[in-house]
Amino acid sequence: QVHLVESGGGLVQPGGSLRLSCAASGSFVNINRMAWFRRAPGKRQLLVADITDGGRTSYADSVKGRFTISRDDAKNTMYLQMYSLKPEDTAVYYCAAEIDQPYIDSVFNYWGQGTQVTVSS
Repeated sequence: QVHLVESGGGLVQPGGSLRLSCAASGSFVNINRMAWFRRAPGKRQLLVADITDGGRTSYADSVKGRFTISRDDAKNTMYLQMYSLKPEDTAVYYCAAEIDQPYIDSVFNYWGQGTQVTVSS
């Protein structure tokens, strides 16, 4: 089994920066894909960014150019570096991972507890 632990959330002013971390622990062979989702009150869950074990990344249009996703496989940790934060970025951010999954029809089978990011003056 795998446990994902998130950290780094908090309160920041518009235009500020924040870095989220997600550390994976437990027994596994491969983390094929990791992603950051976010959920704000009254809005649907959004796939913010994701990264594969090959380093391929993708981003939601609303965060392109401002957020950077990365992973450190030696530490089994994923990061989301956020710059130029806007009030609309306020949400609970969740770490998710596809671990030891088939490459076809795989699912995010592990999730973190979520960390609150609040962007406000």
